[in-house]
Amino acid sequence: MTAPSGPAADADVLFEDDDIVVVYKPAGVIVHSAPGHEEGSLAEALARRRPSMAKVGSAERPGVVHRLDIETSGVMVFAKTQGAYLALRRQFESHRDVRKTYLAVLHGTPKPKSGTIDAPVGRDRLGAVTHWQVLAAHNGISLVEFKIDTGRMHQIRIHAAQLGHPVVGDRTYGSAERDRRLRPRPARLLLHAVELSFIHPKTGRRVTFSAPPPDDIVYAG
Repeated sequence: MTAPSGPAADADVLFEDDDIVVVYKPAGVIVHSAPGHEEGSLAEALARRRPSMAKVGSAERPGVVHRLDIETSGVMVFAKTQGAYLALRRQFESHRDVRKTYLAVLHGTPKPKSGTIDAPVGRDRLGAVTHWQVLAAHNGISLVEFKIDTGRMHQIRIHAAQLGHPVVGDRTYGSAERDRRLRPRPARLLLHAVELSFIHPKTGRRVTFSAPPPDDIVYAG
């Protein structure tokens, strides 16, 4: 394993005990190795400093129980033991006990300013439920809080686009033309995982962690 460097190695640890480590994932950092991103992952950086994590989960994804897109910043939890890994995976797969809150900068302003969208996403058309609340709006963009009952791939990005207000900087589901009109132009997808809550795999108590949004989310919103 190559010694990690750069943003992944510098990720802030928000909380750590014998079972889990909660971190702030910077934008631009990949969660685990993948084709084209064999080195420099967040999982690799964490396992380098905690050798026992290399045996948790899979060798390619040590300790990984959930993911964020490479351009998405925010709070994540990793498992440090196999028992914690299995318990957390059950929670994230069942969607019953995990609560996720995101902040996103959208083009335009959803109307009404709060609501719920229940629409399938992805090639498999899996059910997905997203709640939104507009927090601020100006100059043709808005800062919106999203809470998701499910955790499908690209769920918020797809649902925001279905609302007619795609996430700023989204090169897959967004609007390049609308992005080009913004000053400054977005350097990345403006999506941030601001809060994560789940049942601690050892104590059985609910724990909640938050990661303040970076400047590009704050200033845009």
